[in-house]
Amino acid sequence: MSEEKIRKTIITLAEAKRILKTIDPEKADQIQKRTIDYLEKFSKSEADTASRTKKELTEKCGLTDSEAAELVNIMPKTVDELRVFTSGWKKLLTTETVEKILKILHAKS
Repeated sequence: MSEEKIRKTIITLAEAKRILKTIDPEKADQIQKRTIDYLEKFSKSEADTASRTKKELTEKCGLTDSEAAELVNIMPKTVDELRVFTSGWKKLLTTETVEKILKILHAKS
């Protein structure tokens, strides 16, 4: 019996949409079709842009993949919006980091 390793990766909505769009619509089940519909409505950028933005946020702002993906999915536009989402995190972001995050997000939108 061979062991199969499963790798988990945090991805953005846009990246999930790119993956699911490779499924033949005729062969997609109802959940896949609904998920694709949801992703088309709510993903805020293209997959390549989302991936680059997520990477930039982790490298330049010290965010985890999960935190960066959350922000790329939401694309907050103001400091107040950003603070709403980061208030539940277990770390406090400096004003400088928040401004850097918004600059990165605005450059990609």
